[in-house]
Amino acid sequence: MSYVLIAAFGLLLAGCAVLTPLPDPTTLKDRLAKLPTRDLPLAAPVTISWNDHQVPFIEAATDADLAFALGLVHAHLRLGQMEIVRRISQGRLSEMGGPLATDIDHGLRILDFGRAASEMEKGLPAETRTWLTRYVEGVNHYLFAAKDLPQEFAVLGLNREPWKVADLLTIVRLGGTDVNWLIWFNLLRLRQNPEWPTLWARLVEAGTASLPSMDADGRAAQLFEDILKGLSRSGSNSVVVAGSRTASGAALIASDPHLGINLPNIWLIAGMKSPSVHAVGLMFPGLPFVAVGRNEWIGWGGTNMRSASSDLYDVSRLAPKDVSVRRETLKVRWWFDKEVEIRETPYGPVITDAPSLEGAGGPFALKWVGHTPSDEITAMLKVNRARDFAEFRAAFKTFAVPAQNMMYADARGHIGQVMALHLPVRARASPKDLVLDPADPAARWPRIADATNLPFSYDPARGWLGSANNKPVEAPFPIGYFFSPDDRMVRMKALLDGERRIGVEDLTALQQDVYMQSAVELRDALVAWMAANLPAPAAGSADAALLAELRGWDGYYRTDSRGPVAFELVFHHFKDAFYNGHMDPEAARNFISVADIKRILADDVARAAHGDGARLSAALRDALGKSAEAFGQFANWGEMHRLGLSHALGNLPVIGGRYRFGEYPVGGSTDTLMKTSHSSTDERHFTRYGSQARHVSDLADPDANYFLILGGQDGWFASSTFVDQVPLWLEGRYIQVPMRPETVRRLHPHVTLLAPRQSGSPSP
Repeated sequence: MSYVLIAAFGLLLAGCAVLTPLPDPTTLKDRLAKLPTRDLPLAAPVTISWNDHQVPFIEAATDADLAFALGLVHAHLRLGQMEIVRRISQGRLSEMGGPLATDIDHGLRILDFGRAASEMEKGLPAETRTWLTRYVEGVNHYLFAAKDLPQEFAVLGLNREPWKVADLLTIVRLGGTDVNWLIWFNLLRLRQNPEWPTLWARLVEAGTASLPSMDADGRAAQLFEDILKGLSRSGSNSVVVAGSRTASGAALIASDPHLGINLPNIWLIAGMKSPSVHAVGLMFPGLPFVAVGRNEWIGWGGTNMRSASSDLYDVSRLAPKDVSVRRETLKVRWWFDKEVEIRETPYGPVITDAPSLEGAGGPFALKWVGHTPSDEITAMLKVNRARDFAEFRAAFKTFAVPAQNMMYADARGHIGQVMALHLPVRARASPKDLVLDPADPAARWPRIADATNLPFSYDPARGWLGSANNKPVEAPFPIGYFFSPDDRMVRMKALLDGERRIGVEDLTALQQDVYMQSAVELRDALVAWMAANLPAPAAGSADAALLAELRGWDGYYRTDSRGPVAFELVFHHFKDAFYNGHMDPEAARNFISVADIKRILADDVARAAHGDGARLSAALRDALGKSAEAFGQFANWGEMHRLGLSHALGNLPVIGGRYRFGEYPVGGSTDTLMKTSHSSTDERHFTRYGSQARHVSDLADPDANYFLILGGQDGWFASSTFVDQVPLWLEGRYIQVPMRPETVRRLHPHVTLLAPRQSGSPSP
């Protein structure tokens, strides 16, 4: 019996709970009425003020009560999402999805995101332990007091399982996924190509040739990668502008995280006030701190540094006594439980035992900074309370993963950037191979650097700092090997350099900018070669129409522009034709998928123009013919490039359609500031990864904070605030989230009062 039939049979066995329709439309008033408000374990009453988008602002008399209320609110808004993420972090997808998910669970169990959780919990400062304990109590109170649970519980067969502090620490580690792993999955297969040494050298050269941002002071396999990419903080833009360059005289900050595009959004917006915390920002449901936002004194944001936080080791020559084996049981919904084997070495788990890496060689072990104890939650709680740059930088001493370029702005006009990570200080500037020899002294980690002894930037002369997953700084030891292309940093520079004063409106425009310089440069090189070396197409032909659109394109990926269609079609077919003849098709696919291909392709085109013009002309003729055939299918970029919004349940057979909530034309592309990443294709396609949250603040005004998430605050299907922010997103609008109590009362008119438990009242 195939897995598809098993899954379909399981859906039938699950009965009416799975096949029931979505809940009836629910008003904000009805949703807020579902929140437990009486007989709560609080020291004093707590006030929650909500705006029309169900954005909460929580005011509590004690820090402990604020933490409890945060847990209650997160569970109210996103309990279904939180439960799914908890099970992903623990490798328990099979409990929800049946036998189709066992291979993914096997890979997640090998990665073992909870490996250091016990030691991390033991090492928590008392203040952090209390904060997390109270947050968990808030989540559990909602979980067991709520009469109606999210539909995910019925569809996925979830039980009311109490949360623990260790669950939060494991989720933190899932969010700390090393994005380099996603590159390695393809490179391990490419490594078996005879040309590997040359290809590796080119990839490292291109991947490390990034503009520094700091001044020097299979289906299962694909799902496995999608999970890691979608839930880790693997991308983003973040910009800070000094008071010397702003209209208000205080610093400005703008951040827009890039993650998987799903419903509900991976972020929610919240504000809070207690004796030690007064902040607004983006929070990850299941973690009780503001990850991107501001307090009264400073603002913060971050982008993934793509640092060298992991290494792969060839452990094929280890003695048997150096390899331990443990067996774990995967509980499988609708089917028999499955036992999997996990091998451990002194260099980490044998990652190539994961089914998604079958055929990738090995055995190779993964050594990761995230498998050792650290304390990201305490670090972020300190950031939420910090008042100046010294406190901000010191807060990150215990922050290990995911490596972040953390941006700083304050009300006095100062700006800064900190490398927040634990980084192995390696002896070699760049590795000779992707997989290291454990016997090589240069492959060892002699010491670990942290934020307090790594370079930083503070008040640079140019008056702004930006980060877009590029190299943060030049250093005598490797920071990383595969940084993002320079397009976004180059575009920031074009928009921000100069003497003019920058305002909030400039940063909101920057976040929605859709220009791509590298595409223009590659287009110019290809068009110039065609003009000089290929016969002009016949007037009125499809080839002529395509070339005219390509030549006239201004480099902006606007929804109503046809130029991006012409470029992407030619780019798609040209790179395939150009490389497929010089390496086997599988190697070409893997090379193209991990390379900064526009940069490498531009270099290769220049080389071919001076030594292999026939190859260049042949590839262009092939690309033009195939592109012209597809060009007539799309009136503009928005018809070809789509934004689809769906819940994870949208992937289910039979019932998935009911969990897809909209499809829209969208601008941008893979390397534009408004990132809407997509695979190279000549077909209508969806962006699945990119910009999905926005924040801009002027530190001069506690109320000048503007946020938006692609989706809505509420994870409850059919709620009035489930997708209510989508129209705002498409129109480029933001939601103001104030900090002053009087402004909160005006803009957040819906009030919920949480009442303490009366003496002698029973617990729920």
